[in-house]
Amino acid sequence: MVPVTIAEPAVQSYILYSGILALKVLAMAVLTGRQRFRKKVFANEEDAKKTKGIVKFDDPDVERVRRAHLNDLENIPVFWVLGALYLTTGPSSALATLLFRVYTAGRVLHTIVYAVKPLPQPARGIAYGIPYLIKWYMGFKIVSHYLTAL
Repeated sequence: MVPVTIAEPAVQSYILYSGILALKVLAMAVLTGRQRFRKKVFANEEDAKKTKGIVKFDDPDVERVRRAHLNDLENIPVFWVLGALYLTTGPSSALATLLFRVYTAGRVLHTIVYAVKPLPQPARGIAYGIPYLIKWYMGFKIVSHYLTAL
């Protein structure tokens, strides 16, 4: 295992982009709430009563934002795990930073083209696919690094 310290630029980059992604996940809850209030469509009776809205589980605009949020919850934690493990393989700081930066930009872009200002395909596919490939790359590097160390 390669020793990893917080003073290393790649580690600092990982921390920075992980923090941005965490804030993005939190912002998705706000975006969902904003969409619910805008449409006056809620999942709970007490919320609907308080705002004179309705209970509805299939509003297309609310569901689009919820799906984008769920997509973040399915993908970003995997990045956190793989990114941290990837750092232990001793990647160059420049490559690690590039991967973390592109991953984060792709996830932000994915939210924009999916939930904020929906664009036709292949916009969402590209915004999803590039970060997805980055996770595969890091995962492969982790496995191959430690497989050869056995």
